[in-house]
Amino acid sequence: MTLDFGIIEEKWQKAWDEYKIFEADPRKDVKKIFATFPYPYMNGPLHVGHGFTSTRIDVYARFKRMMGFNVLFPWAWHWTGETIAGASERVKHNDRDLIKAFRDIDGVPEELIRKFVDPVFMATYYTQEGKIVVKRMGFSIDWRREFHTTSHDPCFSRFVEWQYLKLMEKNYIIKGSHPVVWCPKCESPTGEADRLVGEDVAPEDYVLIKFKFNSKILLGATLRPETIYGATNLWINPDSEYVVLGVEDEEWIVSTQAAEKLAHQLENTRVVGKVSATDLIGKTCINPVNKEKIFILPGWFVESDVGSGIVYSVPAHAPFDWVALKDLKSEPEILRKYGIDPNIIDGIKPISLIYLEGFGNFPAKEIVDELKIENQNDPRLDEATKVIYRKEFHGGVLKDNCNEYAGKTVRDVKEVMIKDFREKNVASLMYELPSQVVCRCACSCIVKVLRNQWFLNYSDKIWKDKAHSCIARAKIYPENVRQWFNDIIYWFR
Repeated sequence: MTLDFGIIEEKWQKAWDEYKIFEADPRKDVKKIFATFPYPYMNGPLHVGHGFTSTRIDVYARFKRMMGFNVLFPWAWHWTGETIAGASERVKHNDRDLIKAFRDIDGVPEELIRKFVDPVFMATYYTQEGKIVVKRMGFSIDWRREFHTTSHDPCFSRFVEWQYLKLMEKNYIIKGSHPVVWCPKCESPTGEADRLVGEDVAPEDYVLIKFKFNSKILLGATLRPETIYGATNLWINPDSEYVVLGVEDEEWIVSTQAAEKLAHQLENTRVVGKVSATDLIGKTCINPVNKEKIFILPGWFVESDVGSGIVYSVPAHAPFDWVALKDLKSEPEILRKYGIDPNIIDGIKPISLIYLEGFGNFPAKEIVDELKIENQNDPRLDEATKVIYRKEFHGGVLKDNCNEYAGKTVRDVKEVMIKDFREKNVASLMYELPSQVVCRCACSCIVKVLRNQWFLNYSDKIWKDKAHSCIARAKIYPENVRQWFNDIIYWFR
């Protein structure tokens, strides 16, 4: 006899519904269990990963019921965030690849795809399709508790309000300013799940050192402010465009891209003029920490869309700077083009400012020679830079020419130095993305400082300690995942 498993499944699923055996009402006389898992996003159908994970949850829920527990296993659908809104926006702009995926992979009828320009319609469509699948799987769910995560579900919205009011009572919610990854097109923060590209990318702090240039200020961007004591020159990309940006009572010279980014981070910025790279190259500016006069030189390796579009040169400790100076010495025609006396380049000597075990006075030169790097177009320069910066950050000690910071480790002194430089108005801050982030609407993201906004205060040490304590008490399988949870808690800001 051949068994028709479909008929058997339907028989028992009908019986489960009829007798409501998965409906869990509050009871004081029985121990309770709550089972859940991350709600699936409704910008597409359920996939095998959802089935794999939820099957394990269902096995657990059924086992606990057999042990006599009052088990609540609800189901929910994730509608919030840019995931659905971004996909809807791409349909609106006739993204052929996405439309083809909806039609050929998901099997959505053509006439319905056109309605996906409404994100609520898209989410509703996939929710209805998903519910058929979940019911067909036969999971032991209390469907009375089904919900989706938007303001279109008033019950869920009230739950979120209740959560935030409770968090506010405990001072875990604060009002202030904070940098976020921002989509200029959607005009909203772009969380990790809301991105096509750059899932793990977070804003970095660039320190903008203020080099005086006549009545204006050239901003040299760096991730390592301690190296300012070894600055020998400034680099400007001859092919980039620069502007004068009014910021309070100062006028900053930055790349056009930097000016656009800073407008999202500082208040009341204004572009008051343009300046040509050729008007800067060959001139001099003043290092604000030691008042030394240094030259502005051409450097094609400088990326105008990173930081301020201007960098200062530390050839003793930065492989790019060492190689770029060497390249200029070997190309006198470039110097002549910008009216630079070759003797100026010959007179630039690296300044050693960090003691690093295993290296001599000029680590940049040593690693360049070791890797046999030919010029500033060599891709190995990136790796050489990472090696030196990493070693100096973790093991470097500042030398006597670093003034009051001498004898301190690079790692320990960085934040102190940034604070001091800002108080003395020799530096400012800029937030930058270390690599590209693309929103699900297909727009490239920037960093924006949101002001006068409410934020979850993830940096609160007491809160973090409580979270670590909960992780320590939790049963986690496999055990090695426990450290991952702790690392995420450390990382949150």
